Amino acid sequence: MRFIALFIALVGALLAGGSLSARQAMPAIDLSKIDAIFSRWTTATPGCAVGASVNGKLVVNKAYGMADLEHDVPNTAETIFEAGSVSKQFTAAGVLLLAREGKLSLDDPVRKYVPELPDYGSPILIRHMLTHMSGLRDWGSVMAIAGWPRTSRVYTHAHVLDIVSRQSMPNFPAGTQYSYSNTGYNLAAIIIARVTGKPFAEFEQERLFKPLGMTHTSWRDDFTRVVKGRAIAYEARPDGFHQDMPFENIHGNGGLLTTVGDLLKWNQHFTTPGIIGDTSFVKAQETVGIFNNNQPGTYAMGLVVGTYRGVKQIDHSGSTAGYRAHLARYPDQGLSVAVLCNVSTGAATQYAHDVVDAVIPSALGPAPARPAPAPATPAAPAAPRDFAAYPGTYVSDDAETTLIAAIEGNGLVLKRRPDTVIRLTPAGANPDVFTSSLGQISFRRDAPNGKIIGLSVRQDRVWNLLFERR
Repeated sequence: MRFIALFIALVGALLAGGSLSARQAMPAIDLSKIDAIFSRWTTATPGCAVGASVNGKLVVNKAYGMADLEHDVPNTAETIFEAGSVSKQFTAAGVLLLAREGKLSLDDPVRKYVPELPDYGSPILIRHMLTHMSGLRDWGSVMAIAGWPRTSRVYTHAHVLDIVSRQSMPNFPAGTQYSYSNTGYNLAAIIIARVTGKPFAEFEQERLFKPLGMTHTSWRDDFTRVVKGRAIAYEARPDGFHQDMPFENIHGNGGLLTTVGDLLKWNQHFTTPGIIGDTSFVKAQETVGIFNNNQPGTYAMGLVVGTYRGVKQIDHSGSTAGYRAHLARYPDQGLSVAVLCNVSTGAATQYAHDVVDAVIPSALGPAPARPAPAPATPAAPAAPRDFAAYPGTYVSDDAETTLIAAIEGNGLVLKRRPDTVIRLTPAGANPDVFTSSLGQISFRRDAPNGKIIGLSVRQDRVWNLLFERR
């Protein structure tokens, strides 16, 4: 009988979450090491909150710095921050719920629900969007090229649809490559609203946040809404801290208002599923995307699947305006870590890893060697260049903007209304390619006579935005 009782206790421990060995190996946590990680954040600065749990047990729950510098409100473990792209996994989970109920399929073409999306020949599927294999240009990057980056004006989902409808081409055919794109997640939120007939934020509140007891979590679907306990976001400038808030109603790609405690509740759902989905639901969310050539990627449904110092890591970082965030799970050790900051210099990802180092040091492999800084070598003086072929007016219908190339002094610049001047630097052997703060600028020539007929802009999330010379 004692053997049977011991066996039952052992099974119960394993089913409760985490491995028995992880429970036995769990050392006492020196909270002074956690304090040291965040020591730069004081009563004179913004700061961060940090939470960590092992096998569902809260082991770190602290905050540093101030939530509101004007009114001397400190950050606490219950302070609400914005989670940036950590939010994406919640949008993906909403889509997976609807797929599980047969209300849509991950293999449905996006245009079935979003006819505003142009037809690019090969269909873009919902799963392509959620794994960043859609090829859709990032709408925020397009608008930054146009001179209106995010937080410079109020954007809504109607703006996203309008911008998407004007893109003459994707970055690449769907399923062939990877390019991180907020656009796909905004469209996913729109699809959820159209399929369910209710606002995306309301659907997620009913189906995710309330069932999991995430009582401090909501979507920033109206940036003017009063949110009790929310931290103001800041950026550091030479004259001190300035507010840096996300004044936009775009959400689904980001825009999750939450606490470190609520994020740990969310992570626990992956370890002990059953409230909003079973183990197959969790597996679907943690399965990485597959390219058309059957090779796996590293991005799953709003989650990055990889390793940290030799242990399995499932995580995501986030950045919107002055907010910084990181949420990570280490399933083999039963560890979850959440870091939320309200300052643009808050290194949330580094802090999260520092916490991992402090909590499970014996489970980790060697720390990666930091590369030595490259020796600084002065740039050779640029040879005189003839820029006479480039000046002119270049227009993009996709971005609804105009760039004017002009020679100033000995160099070439692009001018954009009302007063932006973008300096171009020759990029190498090809005389028509330049680097700039806007991205890589390539002037395009007509094949028969070599005349300049346009230019293209390439960034990480917009690969070939064409401007026609007029």
